Amino acid sequence: MSWDTTRSTSSAGARIGAHEARQRLEHERNARLAQLRALKDTEGAGQEADDLLSAQRGAVRRALKDIEAAFARLEDGTYGLCRACARPIPPERLEILPYASACVPCRQRVG
Repeated sequence: MSWDTTRSTSSAGARIGAHEARQRLEHERNARLAQLRALKDTEGAGQEADDLLSAQRGAVRRALKDIEAAFARLEDGTYGLCRACARPIPPERLEILPYASACVPCRQRVG
């Protein structure tokens, strides 16, 4: 399935293209990079705070890896397809989480 598909929502005539997907991914990447910079600026606040900041930095780095993987899927034509079941990921999910690699049922099975 191509990412250029018609939405099955109330705005049935609307289309989401690769350009819009790329813009959303770029926005997500920029937001995560800003988070990472902000977290680096708050280092040295004590051991408990440093542990929390370290966990937060790890989560942001994982999100950045997921975003880069989504860019790769966009390039190879598999963006918007669930990596587990190969069915299309609903556009609503991709609007919320543009770098999603699985549909909700498959994601819930993984845990």
